[in-house]
Amino acid sequence: MEYAVLTTLLLPGIGLKSDFKIVAMIDTTKVAIAAELLRDAYHKGPIGKVSELFCELTPELGYAIQEHNSKYWIECGRKLIGRKIGLTSAAVQNQMQVDQPDFGLLFSDMMVDDSSTVPIDSLCQPRIEAEIAFLLRHDLLAKDISLKNVLDAIEVAAPALEIVDSRIAGWDISLVDTIADNASSGLFVVGPGRKRVSDFDRFGCKMLLWGDSTLCSTGSGQACLGDPVAAVMWLAKKMIEVGRPLHAGDWVLSGALGPMISVEANISYRAEIEGLGSACLKFC
Repeated sequence: MEYAVLTTLLLPGIGLKSDFKIVAMIDTTKVAIAAELLRDAYHKGPIGKVSELFCELTPELGYAIQEHNSKYWIECGRKLIGRKIGLTSAAVQNQMQVDQPDFGLLFSDMMVDDSSTVPIDSLCQPRIEAEIAFLLRHDLLAKDISLKNVLDAIEVAAPALEIVDSRIAGWDISLVDTIADNASSGLFVVGPGRKRVSDFDRFGCKMLLWGDSTLCSTGSGQACLGDPVAAVMWLAKKMIEVGRPLHAGDWVLSGALGPMISVEANISYRAEIEGLGSACLKFC
């Protein structure tokens, strides 16, 4: 069984939307198979690329697989509490060999307390990165969302650690694979610091990511699409487009401020974000 996905065609060289459409046919039976393989991998361990089940590879295919599992998990009782934006840092895009952001869903069972200890064996292939998290106080529903709308909708910013994970063996992923795999989501920690966006330098804030006493990664607010709030604006528009708009009370992980790193057992990781404070997590 197949369904059509309409993708806007961009005119070469100028990036303007044309009136033409490309129709990509996605095999829904294979989408369901890929989604089940990814769900099983959470418990059975990493698998091969799900993208290899398909001939035509587009971001829409990845999101079709992701949405299949999102609906499954919500029907099973998992509570949706926000979204994550991935691949916003040029450093991470270079690491993953992709050239655009993606998004995934955050569920309540993915959020762990600051300074918690997490068994490393509870994850497949964890890596960690430092981010700015935003808590929304207003819905973001309008199609013509502006940066001002997003700033008005944000209640607070906070330091965060995202534990990214991949169900694809060896992190050997294409853009389709990481999108399908809920944007390679694992867990996340929001530190205790809370600031209004106007009360810290979201562009120039320095980020330091430590593994015990070793400095493992550095970056700044500008590494996240030039502006973490602009990343939230990109997400808000995208979520309206796909029919899952952002609402008051949602957390948004806005994207990495520097390179992600692999994690090791018995190491404590601490992200320090200038003007916001820190977020901590230990693996055992």
